[in-house]
Amino acid sequence: MPRRYLVCEPDHFDVRYAINPWMSQDAPVDAALARRQWEGLVRVYREHGHTVETVRPEPDLPDMVFAANAALVLEGRVFGSYFHAPQRRPESLAYETWFKAAGYDVYRPESVCEGEGDLVAAGSFILAGTGFRTTPEAHREAQEFFGVPVIGLQLVDPYFYHLDTALFALDDTNIAYYPGAFSAGSREVLERLYPLAVIATREDAMAFGLNSVSDGRHVFVAPQAAGLMDRLADRGYVPVPVDLSEFHKAGGGIKCCTQEIRS
Repeated sequence: MPRRYLVCEPDHFDVRYAINPWMSQDAPVDAALARRQWEGLVRVYREHGHTVETVRPEPDLPDMVFAANAALVLEGRVFGSYFHAPQRRPESLAYETWFKAAGYDVYRPESVCEGEGDLVAAGSFILAGTGFRTTPEAHREAQEFFGVPVIGLQLVDPYFYHLDTALFALDDTNIAYYPGAFSAGSREVLERLYPLAVIATREDAMAFGLNSVSDGRHVFVAPQAAGLMDRLADRGYVPVPVDLSEFHKAGGGIKCCTQEIRS
């Protein structure tokens, strides 16, 4: 199914601070490599029939390239962001400006909420992560705003600080996830809701294999997650490897760089 994606060019991408376990100023970013990898992602999306639009990057916002964190868009309604880290809070206004110029109204959450980083549209539900960034209060705001049931999930491993590093929707009925990222009760919830889910290993998850984007058939996935790609293929999906390893230095990957606009 053709999708519409919003991305932000990595003009200012860098690691200038540390707000998650992946970030270290001792590991400098290769800006030229990051640009080539990002352009490769955009090219692959377009080759598979998807529309890609861009928001203008702003200086002093090195994480603005991670477009997914800016909002959740469902049925043409935009639920914006309020970042946990002060360094990222100006990103909310930059993306809000883009959405408004494109003709959308934008809801500003009152509680900490990091967009598709922690809010995953999954068919008739929104799966919502908490524990490190987005708060349960934001889950309630999202449910009131969209009128869609929100299923709260507790994240317990700091390496999987956003839900989109530990889980992604394959289609409207199934997901892939790493159980070790979740509390015992949240694992039970996922097992009940998705008994046929694709289960990832910690190795796959640490390779950003779950920070993937699926169009319902093709799964754009980190090539380092070889085991996960095999399991996806066994289930009839078509893995499309896209290397965004330079962005792993900031704790992000394919999904982090991709905001889906669902009209």
